Amino acid sequence: MSTNPGHGDEVDVDEAVRALLLLMPQLIGRIKRTPPPDELAGLALGPRHLSLLSYLLFDGPMTVNALATRLEVAPTTVSLMIADLSRGGVVERHEDPDDRRRRIVSIADASRPAIEGWLGPGAAAWREALQPLTPAERSLFVETLRVYERASGRRASPAS
Repeated sequence: MSTNPGHGDEVDVDEAVRALLLLMPQLIGRIKRTPPPDELAGLALGPRHLSLLSYLLFDGPMTVNALATRLEVAPTTVSLMIADLSRGGVVERHEDPDDRRRRIVSIADASRPAIEGWLGPGAAAWREALQPLTPAERSLFVETLRVYERASGRRASPAS
């Protein structure tokens, strides 16, 4: 049995589970201790809002439908989230010059530095962790997290 699982040693499934049972709460705790910037403090942000802002920050302006596809939710859900963020001055909607019926969503210039300072360090940490991996290893890692998320959702106990 490895004495230091997760540090380059091969581990069996039970050792890996033990290591992750310790690591996941530490990761979640670190994320929770990173408060949103003052510009966003008054908004009721959920995980999807953070994902939406992350996509806009790292991939640039895009349409509601493109955001909906990436977030795996209905366009109406994205429209509601954008309305919330737009009222707070965090995002802006502009007419698509190629199709005036579509709207392009972007982070408001005034909010960009705060959002970059808030979400940027997490992206940099993921890059540092994923860079040494091969593309196949990165795919496996991401898929493993997806499987864990689905499995934990199925096994979550109902609220009492």
